[in-house]
Amino acid sequence: MTVIKQDDFINSIANAFQYISYYHPQDFIQALGKAYETEQSPAAKDAIAQILTNSRMCAEGHRPICQDTGICVVFLKVGMNVQWDSTMSVTDMVNEGVRRAYMNPDNKLRASVLRDPVGSRANSKDNTPAVIHYEIVAGDHVEVTCAAKGGGSENKSKMVMLNPSDSIVDWVLKTVPTMGAGWCPPGMLGIGVGGTPEKAMLLAKESLMAPIDIHEVRAKKDRGETLSRVEELRLELMEKVNALGIGAQGLGGLTTVLDVKILDYPTHAASLPVAMIPNCAATRHVHFELDGSGPAELEVPSLDSWPKIEWKADLEKSTRVDLNTLTPEQVASWKPGQTLLLNGKMLTGRDAAHKRIADMLAKGEKLPVDFTNKVIYYVGPVDPIRDEVVGPAGPTTATRMDKFTRMMLEKTGLIAMVGKAERGPVAIEAIRDNKSAYLMAVGGAAYLVAKAIKGAKVVGFEDLGMEAIYEFDVQDMPVTVAVDSTGVSVHNTGPKEWQAKIGKIPVATA
Repeated sequence: MTVIKQDDFINSIANAFQYISYYHPQDFIQALGKAYETEQSPAAKDAIAQILTNSRMCAEGHRPICQDTGICVVFLKVGMNVQWDSTMSVTDMVNEGVRRAYMNPDNKLRASVLRDPVGSRANSKDNTPAVIHYEIVAGDHVEVTCAAKGGGSENKSKMVMLNPSDSIVDWVLKTVPTMGAGWCPPGMLGIGVGGTPEKAMLLAKESLMAPIDIHEVRAKKDRGETLSRVEELRLELMEKVNALGIGAQGLGGLTTVLDVKILDYPTHAASLPVAMIPNCAATRHVHFELDGSGPAELEVPSLDSWPKIEWKADLEKSTRVDLNTLTPEQVASWKPGQTLLLNGKMLTGRDAAHKRIADMLAKGEKLPVDFTNKVIYYVGPVDPIRDEVVGPAGPTTATRMDKFTRMMLEKTGLIAMVGKAERGPVAIEAIRDNKSAYLMAVGGAAYLVAKAIKGAKVVGFEDLGMEAIYEFDVQDMPVTVAVDSTGVSVHNTGPKEWQAKIGKIPVATA
């Protein structure tokens, strides 16, 4: 009988979440490197270069790949012959491991989990509790998979109860474009089919924990080997989803997904439950086993395995902008797709700050900061360590601020915004009416972006923690004009352009 000691289990969980905060899975890096080599869209290629450069920087510096260090998801397969040497429950041990990982002073991770989700939504401050899935299996060891899932990709999860005669492919191709770019492509799609609604969702999530192997399935087909129906479906979806032209960060391009994963389960004769969960460019998961011999040993990847890609700002093609003297007239002159390098002081704010600003304005209260002729950055940074002025500070999904956009532009003096992914019709209309602009920073490049931030201080709503209003002093922070003052959105024009191109040229999809 195997005995798993409390400290071994807790330390393994803690080490795993630290590990995945700064090490991408190697299969993901290799697949993304191949996507970079084949990409023909300049905007998408630049975005992939930023993601790959950021990944290597994080591996070297042991800092988070993304500022959203995720909600912790743990899959446990516990052998029936296992005995625990512990004074704590398994759930409590998992949460203690999470707590130690996220509070580690050498690489403190952002606490994003809120308790009382329909009430006070108070931050737990240590990212607990984790979401844990248990399975009791035969054997005498414990299999553990740890994943950190960011809110941007989790929020794009979809589930449907199809009729048995309905097409899964048709539903996926109809649904993926509605997900926008907030899930930070290129990544993976996890699809669960069968069981019951909750089983399908669990299958979709679990499928994302498997290595990228679509190239192996394609090789089988090329050799003339017989494929399973699931393998055929994966290849079909891979090709057709990429043919949508959504591309990296939704800017239009050849690669939207690096793999499509599918797990299925027997279901009722009257049912066809289908769930789809995306994994973003900050893919983070690791698998290990415990056999009673001590804590898990996680292999440190060689930096030589990263593609030899180093992103640098194109000073000839980019326009430097002085935020300290920025005028509405300058903002109105920016063109869709134009690349800018931001310099000077900008303010930050995201969901909780916008809600509080709205409440204060409704009551006639004075705001703690003056937004006149300022740019706001939608971000919730990681706390700094050592000599950092701020930790990784990539953009959060901008659409969550859409309902506040008109208020901010018309009642605070704000003239432009920076965030991740597309804006919806309500925000675009407000931007056009106020001759404003929305600028897109690359999601999945949080540490790279943070290197452009030379100063940071909290200037409002300090009690909101990572959602407080900061003042950043930036130097050559790279952004793209995603919505210009006339309301033209590159997230609308780019994918349409590349979908048309892909329909006319042969494309390698993996």
